[in-house]
Amino acid sequence: MTIRAGRPAVRALQPSLIRKLANAGIGRTDIIPLWFGEPDKPTPEFIRQAAKDAIDEGQTFYQPSRGIVELRSALADYTNRLYRASVTPDNIVVTPSGMTAVSLALQCIVADGDAVVIPSPVWPNLAGAAEILGAEVVRVSIRPHDGAWSLDLDELFAACPAHAGALAINSPNNPTGWMLEDDEQQRILDFCRERDIWLIADEVYNRIVYDRDRAPSFLDKVTEDDKYLIINSFSKSWAMTGWRLGWLTAPLPLIETLGTVSEFNFSCVFAPIQIAGITALQGGDAFIRASAARYRAALEAVKCAFGELPRVTFPVPQAAFYAFFAVDGVCDSFAFAEQVLRECGVGLAPGAAFGPQGEGYLRLCFASEVSLLERALDQMRPLLV
Repeated sequence: MTIRAGRPAVRALQPSLIRKLANAGIGRTDIIPLWFGEPDKPTPEFIRQAAKDAIDEGQTFYQPSRGIVELRSALADYTNRLYRASVTPDNIVVTPSGMTAVSLALQCIVADGDAVVIPSPVWPNLAGAAEILGAEVVRVSIRPHDGAWSLDLDELFAACPAHAGALAINSPNNPTGWMLEDDEQQRILDFCRERDIWLIADEVYNRIVYDRDRAPSFLDKVTEDDKYLIINSFSKSWAMTGWRLGWLTAPLPLIETLGTVSEFNFSCVFAPIQIAGITALQGGDAFIRASAARYRAALEAVKCAFGELPRVTFPVPQAAFYAFFAVDGVCDSFAFAEQVLRECGVGLAPGAAFGPQGEGYLRLCFASEVSLLERALDQMRPLLV
């Protein structure tokens, strides 16, 4: 008997190139790991303490599948404070991670054979979650232009086939740091309205921006009549990557369906983690501001180092905490990342991990202390000059 490892769409998935590279570095204590997208600081103590207290109080039972009302209320307050929005707790579904929010969103709106259009390079899980469901992923290139990343909206709209079920946009973008402006978001929303397709917006990096307090958001523009799903997470802004806590904001007609699908996917989120989320929302603004200042200094250090290397092309990010850069003569990003790991002791993410549009680039996460980044950049210099 021949055993097939899952459905064809699942068998066709490409393993994570970032994980593959990281696994090759396991056991080496001399490596500077800049391949994963997470802050180097642990979650603030006051957030950790809130979870500990909840555990000690015995809050270890099942919870509502859409999230406890206290967290959904705190999320609604946070959203309305930050954006020009009128969100209620009933518009929100709490999820165990932003990744789960992506999967739920797609499960609710994408049918087998639908096309999902995604600007790329992009976080690989966004496209992978659509491919698992049998969707056709149509990628539209984000390109460097005048020293920054940009997306041609006319090209984006022209690429949407008749069977498009959703337009999925990650802005601010991982890995490039590209970010949509308000007028561009409005054009995209108007296009989705005209075509009657869903808008999925991954806004996980919306508080890590270098020229303002927060990124433009579709939450400033959508109404209850729109077909939208906004994804966010506690991972990046509050340094809570390992906690696995995210949320979805959606129009009321879809909320009951999202709650049902949540029940079949994960039942509920652990109560102490949700309580930690409330604490983060209510007391985490100072931490977010301090983190943004740290990342800004780190970005300047990376810009300074790359500016001295004529082989390096580095379109400067507007947001997030990644340097997505190319090295003249490098065509195989995975092979080059292996060489950097082997010879320089620095772990980078290969650009090919983020789709065909990322090949030839490498991603460096600079959410670290400047001194560590400077050491990593100095160790890489022999391969970059």
